[in-house]
Amino acid sequence: MERESTSSENTGIDPKGSTASGIHPGTLAVCLACAAVVAWFYFFVAAPGAGGDLSTLYWLKTTWNKETDYEHGFLVPVIMAGLIAFQWKNLRNAAGSGTWAGLPVVLLGCLFFVAAQRTGQPRLAVGGLPMILWGSSLYLWGWKTGRLLFFPLFFLFLAIPVPEFQQATTRLQILSTHLAQWGSGLFGIETVVQGTEIRSVGEKWAPLGINEGCGGIRSLMALIMIASVWAYLAPVSLWKKALLCLAAFPLAIFGNMLRLTSIFVISEYGDPHFAKNTWHDWSGLLLFYPISLMLLLGVHSVLEGGLPWKRQKKIAMRTIVHKPVEAN
Repeated sequence: MERESTSSENTGIDPKGSTASGIHPGTLAVCLACAAVVAWFYFFVAAPGAGGDLSTLYWLKTTWNKETDYEHGFLVPVIMAGLIAFQWKNLRNAAGSGTWAGLPVVLLGCLFFVAAQRTGQPRLAVGGLPMILWGSSLYLWGWKTGRLLFFPLFFLFLAIPVPEFQQATTRLQILSTHLAQWGSGLFGIETVVQGTEIRSVGEKWAPLGINEGCGGIRSLMALIMIASVWAYLAPVSLWKKALLCLAAFPLAIFGNMLRLTSIFVISEYGDPHFAKNTWHDWSGLLLFYPISLMLLLGVHSVLEGGLPWKRQKKIAMRTIVHKPVEAN
């Protein structure tokens, strides 16, 4: 059920004092006060389980480091702001009468914050923030605005460290080790795997270990972020967006296998020192991302039935051709 809007289309203010967006000044004042309270709790109140002196958002910032493999966290707020700016014109046009359905969502976000205090898990409090913001947008401006803000706000979830993330990192590390050995074998390189270390049978180069970073977890998280934004902006149906986003997992694993294989190939047939140092540091930028993004483009093209820019050009031309000509 939507709340009634009493705005005036001509002046923006009706005799009762509602604004052009249909929000009564009294309601707006209450919402601003609530926003100040939320900001206080997230920016200044100590987060549970964070040593007693860190606020919830400051705790989140401290988790974006190499130890947690969440170094990408600093990019998440920037991307969120960019997506909202990208949709700004649509957001202004979509603003309308709010809906009471937003209040239960706000309440759910508040319950997450309370649960964080009870369990000592600050990540629950962070997870409740998008719910509070999104529910507020529903209450103030309605479903059209809510649909536009859903993805940008909940994108914050990609910046929240997952408790079992390190175990997933270990499994991916082991998988990457065996895939790298298999890929090296395709180039005639005989190797032996010991744990997460790969040795040359002919001892042509020193043993190379696949550590947590080389296991591909950082590459995977980066590609998930890229694929998520790509899917959000792609003009395809929802199920195709989901497939495009999920494609990041196998593509990241495949791309990392090629990167690791290239290191062993250069070590075997070229300069081991160059492979272990210079190429290792630059192969992600020069090999992993170009290949992964090209494959992601390929998946998008299959789902859309052609290269995205050519597909959109055909649609635009079809629209122009079929546009009815007005009689003079």
